[in-house]
Amino acid sequence: MHLSTPAVGLLAIPGAAAQLNQLAKAAGKLYFGSATDNGELSDTTYVNILKDSNMFGQITPGNGQKWQYTEPSQGSFSYASGDQIVDFAESNGQMVRCHTLVWYSQLPDWVSSGSWSTSQLTSVINTHIANEVGHYKGQCYSWDVVNEALNEDGTYRDSVFYNVLGDSYIPIAFKAAAAADPNAKLYYNDYNIEGTGSKQEAAVKIVKLVKDAGARIDGVGMQAHLIVGSVPSQSSLESAMQSYLSAGVTEVAYTELDIRFTSLPPSDSGLQQQANDYSTVTKACLAVDACVGITIWDYTDKYSWIPSVFDGAGAALLWDENFSEKPAYSTVSSVLQAAATNGARVPRMTRATRPTTTTLLTTVKATATSGA
Repeated sequence: MHLSTPAVGLLAIPGAAAQLNQLAKAAGKLYFGSATDNGELSDTTYVNILKDSNMFGQITPGNGQKWQYTEPSQGSFSYASGDQIVDFAESNGQMVRCHTLVWYSQLPDWVSSGSWSTSQLTSVINTHIANEVGHYKGQCYSWDVVNEALNEDGTYRDSVFYNVLGDSYIPIAFKAAAAADPNAKLYYNDYNIEGTGSKQEAAVKIVKLVKDAGARIDGVGMQAHLIVGSVPSQSSLESAMQSYLSAGVTEVAYTELDIRFTSLPPSDSGLQQQANDYSTVTKACLAVDACVGITIWDYTDKYSWIPSVFDGAGAALLWDENFSEKPAYSTVSSVLQAAATNGARVPRMTRATRPTTTTLLTTVKATATSGA
């Protein structure tokens, strides 16, 4: 396993405090990252932590690359929101997980309410992906090509795409993304597929569906929006990852990790349980070579999406709303540091070929095309 020499050297210095991305890379991962959104980039305190590539080596745009923003009316593309975050990451030496191309939610009305034939909707998907992935070609380590196609029981979710095209919309999207950027890693991304169960089994079938259609799928993204005290066991997490690798992807990642309390404020014992839960997820990723990294869904409770969606819930992230590190931060840091110091000698699931880092362009794109 390759260890990052600067980070390993830092670990050997008494009193030196390596940060999360440094530690993750020293433990053999590609990155430790965070999502962000456009609004919070005006918060100086927030930005000063986010822009530190030793802390976060990867950035995901939380909303700005979704269909409602990038193609608000048919054939009219706008990339201003996405460009702001991609340019921010590039200026700070951070890689980008681009998110997301085909999703049932946050669609403009012209897509979701359209009366489409199969050929028309296929063309709509192909055109959208060719334009957006083409716009960001060379800047995205990976794309979440299809997001949340499944219900909790493993059946397909009702959407304009499924209702018109059936499950064929999934390989259609992957083929279009591969054509638009041959070097980007292409992911299926979903929640509640972190542990074994019916939804995880259905995600395995999606991998096989895409491959059987002759399309390329490189990874499965496990969102990992979890609940304190209800996180799957490490063995279940590892088994789920291995099932995706056995189905034919070459890498997996935790793409939107947060672990929420269902009632607030959290107790001291609750904060320790949250720390233990974050430890379980981190150790599972460390134990699987092809788990390339962990992304938290923003890093501070100040900007978490949880309170706006789950009534009474929150405190899901590693920093609190005042930018103070929580016990979970210290635990994740300690787990990564132990793995880095020991050469990541934890029980491992290996595969023949390690994931390779996609070469990314470092040029910043010109001003985005504005929608008319």
